[in-house]
Amino acid sequence: MGNVVKEKSFDFAVRIVNLHKYLRSEKKEFVLSKQLLRSGTANAALVREAEQAESKPDFVHKMAIALKEANETEYWTILLGETGYLTACEAESIGADNKELLRLLTSIINSTKQKMAQ
Repeated sequence: MGNVVKEKSFDFAVRIVNLHKYLRSEKKEFVLSKQLLRSGTANAALVREAEQAESKPDFVHKMAIALKEANETEYWTILLGETGYLTACEAESIGADNKELLRLLTSIINSTKQKMAQ
């Protein structure tokens, strides 16, 4: 079995890149979509970076930053939905994937912290 959070965060980043291209070409939206691109792809990069963490605290720190980026991505997705750049269905779809990442990252951080405390 592969690394679930690594795979899901990468797949999500691909969705974000494609959404960014759509928002730029079809909706002519350049500012918010760039923020979404930055935060929505950062969490996958941080998950990859955490693989090479120097210690458990470093791993937790990198995953916590990935969690913050996923939380920011949720904000941009909601904002794009509320301002009509995304349909309710589009915002819900990308939001559901992001919420799954938020849950996974939170679980990984919490379980690692528990193991460190033992």
